[in-house]
Amino acid sequence: MTIHFSPLPTTRVRALQNGDKDVYGNLPERRISDGDGNSCRHCLKNIPEGEPFIIVAYRPFETLQAYAETGPIFLCANPCTPAPETPALPETLDEPDYIVRGYDSDERIVYGTGAVTPTPDIPAAAQRLYETIDRVAFVHVRSSRNNCYQCRIDKG
Repeated sequence: MTIHFSPLPTTRVRALQNGDKDVYGNLPERRISDGDGNSCRHCLKNIPEGEPFIIVAYRPFETLQAYAETGPIFLCANPCTPAPETPALPETLDEPDYIVRGYDSDERIVYGTGAVTPTPDIPAAAQRLYETIDRVAFVHVRSSRNNCYQCRIDKG
């Protein structure tokens, strides 16, 4: 079995880049990157200093339910190319560690799967979740300091 890091869906990202409202009904907030920690969840690259970006509330779940966490994310303000689905760590994962957590097909947390994981160990941790817990349908990578959604890891 293989895993790959998945960016946000291009259709949704383009709508937000074109001024569509976020999950709270707010218009995207426009900012200029200071080059420090502004990572786009679509191209999975750090937004260079001086470049525009948007901040939106995002819920990376299809259903609205108790486990459907919503939080702020950054996106390039201008259209960007989606990151390729690859097993390699995305450029944006440049902190020392992240939360890696599994979810089931009903988009509920699979208890016991969440762990603060050193960044180089993320691919192996996701692979282990998929191989040892049948209920894990997808995996999120989230900030270990602020719990912000970074990206999803899928199998196949």
